[in-house]
Amino acid sequence: MGRASGILMHISSLPEKYGIGTFGKQAYEFADFLKEAGQSYWQILPLGHTGYGDSPYQAFSAYAGNPYFIDLDLLEKEGLLEKTDFEAIDFGTNEEEVDYGKLFENRLKVLEIAYHNGKEKLKEKITVFEKENAFWLTDYAMYMAIKNKMNLVSWQEWDEDIKLRNKDALDACQIELKEEIGYWTFVQYLFFKQWHALKSYVNDLGIKIIGDIPIYVSADSSDAWANGELFKLDEHKNPTVVAGCPPDAFSESGQLWGNPIYDWEYLEKTGYKWWITRIRESLKLYDTVRIDHFRGFEAYWEIPFGDETAERGKWAKGPAMKLFDAIKAELGEIAIIAEDLGDITQEVIDFRNETGYPGMKILQFAFSVNEESTYLPHNYNKNCIVYTGTHDNDTTMGWIDTTGNREEVEFAKEYLRLDIKEGYHWGIIRGAWSSTANIAIAPMQDFLGLGNEARMNRPSTLGINWKWRMKKEVLDNKLSEKIYHLTALYKRLE
Repeated sequence: MGRASGILMHISSLPEKYGIGTFGKQAYEFADFLKEAGQSYWQILPLGHTGYGDSPYQAFSAYAGNPYFIDLDLLEKEGLLEKTDFEAIDFGTNEEEVDYGKLFENRLKVLEIAYHNGKEKLKEKITVFEKENAFWLTDYAMYMAIKNKMNLVSWQEWDEDIKLRNKDALDACQIELKEEIGYWTFVQYLFFKQWHALKSYVNDLGIKIIGDIPIYVSADSSDAWANGELFKLDEHKNPTVVAGCPPDAFSESGQLWGNPIYDWEYLEKTGYKWWITRIRESLKLYDTVRIDHFRGFEAYWEIPFGDETAERGKWAKGPAMKLFDAIKAELGEIAIIAEDLGDITQEVIDFRNETGYPGMKILQFAFSVNEESTYLPHNYNKNCIVYTGTHDNDTTMGWIDTTGNREEVEFAKEYLRLDIKEGYHWGIIRGAWSSTANIAIAPMQDFLGLGNEARMNRPSTLGINWKWRMKKEVLDNKLSEKIYHLTALYKRLE
């Protein structure tokens, strides 16, 4: 991993015409912008099929892609849609914010039209795709079909025979919901076809994709329904404990994520097959995989099921190197970034060092006036990724103007010699780019100098996140030249 840099920009934030970013024209133009700006990496958030709350970290499957990212114009070019099928539909009118409610009401209906137009035409290709991905796709497609039949309630509330996967009940669903199952298979075929075409284009430009995978699967997911033995569930398939994190700077009561927790003893007996498969498939989607909440492999916060906060949780030991030794034995040396933020102990540091994977440094966390922070650039070793901020942070200007501790902000201004004429956000970016970290990354919002109206996520909140969209006209030659100059100045051109 040489000295390089990149931009964090999720697909949903691209300025596509129909309510949300997609794998269409604007994604290709953003890749061209990255090339012009001298960037080596495009980092995105998880691409999974999002559920209630629209968080990419709570998906219906560890493998399935988000149908919203399928580009409608590309389907029209393929003859699967007519312009009249979608151009007059209201997918949201605010070009700077995703309206998930309108997407939910209207987007999947358009894809149904494409399904009816294309299921026979593409039958052979879909059959090949289905066979290659049967290990996850069969359960996912049935899960989504049943979920829609059950008025979208969690599988935990389904009829008992289907919830517990009684063979006769599943066989009956297979017959009754054949058309719906075919639809969800078709949608995933489109998703992967469009994504792989985009990724190929990006790679041909010399740019690598950093993709993000959550450590946990969602409680309401095909993985938890179809593979209950992987998790700590009781005989009725209800969780006994759930995931989260202890009280911290983001939340006084901790974060109650609610994800089922892995039965690591069972996984060890299988040789960690499920995790090896997940990493292998992720590396087909991305060039480098960032694993969210990496510290959970060393020790994780385990909360009694039914608790309303994370406060009564306790630490439990994870598989640590046993898992990653198994992964390396099967897949060899692979490109992984360890998201090692939060409550980090020496054991976690030692574990990360033993893996050899780079950790993360966040500049917004660096400027404590009461202690020497490991996030200050003069404390970095080269094997790390420095970020101005992540999707969970405020934007740099939001932090400086409104949310930051004033003493910390003043320390940052002095330490980095921030200049209002240059723009404080550019000074923070310069602090990252000039550091010794092998890779420096900043969210697109920071390059644009946007405030906290452009923040992507506010942890422990629901219904107000993942909405930011970039205006189309902001990507111009002046901006790409400025980023290129900074990248060349600090020797990050690969």
